[in-house]
Amino acid sequence: MTPFGRATTALRLLAVDPARLGGMVLRARSGPARDAVIAMLPQDTLRLHPALPQDALDGGVDVAASLAQGQLIHHRGLLHTGADMLLLTMAERTPPLMATTLANALETGSDTVIIALDEGTEDDDALPHSLSDRLAFHVTLEGLGQADVEPLGRTSSAIDLAAVETPEHVIDDLVTLAVSLGIDSLRAPYLALCAAQAHAALSGRRIVAVEDITAAAELVLAPRATRMPAPPDEQHPPPPPEEADANPIDTPDTIALPDDILLDAIRTALPPDLLSKTGSNTARNAKGSGAGRKRIGNRRGRPLPARDGAAKGAQPRVDLMATLRAAIPWQGLRRRDSPDAGSRPLIRPADLRYRRYQDLSDRLLVFAVDASGSAAMARLAEAKGAVELLLAEAYARRDHVALISFRGTGAELLLSPTRSLVQTKRRLAALPGGGGTPLASGLEMGLETARTAERRGLTPVLVVLTDGRSNIALDGSANREQAAQDAARVATQIATAGIDSIVIDCGRRPDDSLSRLSLSLRGHYVSLPRADAQSLSKAVTTALES
Repeated sequence: MTPFGRATTALRLLAVDPARLGGMVLRARSGPARDAVIAMLPQDTLRLHPALPQDALDGGVDVAASLAQGQLIHHRGLLHTGADMLLLTMAERTPPLMATTLANALETGSDTVIIALDEGTEDDDALPHSLSDRLAFHVTLEGLGQADVEPLGRTSSAIDLAAVETPEHVIDDLVTLAVSLGIDSLRAPYLALCAAQAHAALSGRRIVAVEDITAAAELVLAPRATRMPAPPDEQHPPPPPEEADANPIDTPDTIALPDDILLDAIRTALPPDLLSKTGSNTARNAKGSGAGRKRIGNRRGRPLPARDGAAKGAQPRVDLMATLRAAIPWQGLRRRDSPDAGSRPLIRPADLRYRRYQDLSDRLLVFAVDASGSAAMARLAEAKGAVELLLAEAYARRDHVALISFRGTGAELLLSPTRSLVQTKRRLAALPGGGGTPLASGLEMGLETARTAERRGLTPVLVVLTDGRSNIALDGSANREQAAQDAARVATQIATAGIDSIVIDCGRRPDDSLSRLSLSLRGHYVSLPRADAQSLSKAVTTALES
């Protein structure tokens, strides 16, 4: 299927089985292809905005009507209006609370379909997983124009979904296929099964066929893949000669997954950057490009739902509307105890609700570069190029950069945290090199720089660029064993401090000691021999986004 064909097929399948399939994540920016898909939605589609308050979705107390009539009056939320389809615009900006609320609404088994319109411009902008995992189809229309818009083709007369039969082995095959694609969610093969059954019903078939499973795998499983599937011969090796006759596999009702046709269909729908993704040893504290850790306050940032209790920080700000909503249900009882209060609302300290805001701190990339040995100048040159590439996007990403060089018997802070591209180029004009490898000193200097950055409100990420041949201890002595122990001890301190880290192995061959060091740091390990500025910058960006 073409990308536009996937979108139209997904809409047809949602019409057949809306309760189980849930909806679709449509990644597309403004253009003729997106307009054509939106034009296919029902006329009564209800649009949602990610900035909608929680009571607008779930409903709540109508403060104005309650105060005017003197009794508790509720209003219905948008999720309870009975709309058949909801269009969530700018879905990449959906806050976690709203995503969870929409996911819970889908779990009730209603026939409401959610189309999440992801308009993000960066790869890290995405709908929260709590909702995207519940929506069966993930389709992208990036790069499509008017010439890619296809007319709707004719389909067979759909049959009742309940009349569709599914062979028992199909479930096992879909689970196996999901595992081969690196999908760890059990919901994915279930949604693929529902999509295959709906596709069979849409095509007028009473038994799920290979065509239905292929379409389901392409629409549901392939967009969720995290690795390339193994070739069919590796997944289904031929049985030994003595067992071939005892266990025949050529039965009429067996669908061998993935076969060549299915595998080709999956490859066409796999994310284009799948092979460039790197793994990690642990989850990240700071996710996404240009976003540091979340900070909750009461002065500035994105508004969050109000909370009761004493507000943290100086000069807490009371949320008047939230306070009135909390107080209105008790007005009848309170007026009985205070008959002389008149018509004014009776507010108690327990009713007070305080404003909260979520802000994102700036992020600091601390490069600790190994400047020792004969290849030091090459590594420093590539690090300089990578720093300049990252700084070129610093304003959009809100990133600061610092540079540490360790060689000889110690480490030196060559570049203090900055976002100035001019100042960076001046400081990086001439970097010293040669001598031993005091890796522990470089890590210690990185720890001090990161702690200083945290006190300034930044989110530090330590990027260590080395070949792993540490031979200088913290006391300056040439002792490989002591140097390794010192590096491991400082790495443990960095991990305990909660500082994110990336270890880039630039040796000609991967070094096991650096892999163990990354485990002590609880960070990423990237083996990148013969690194250049472009690949180094891409490796750091990919690791930060994972």
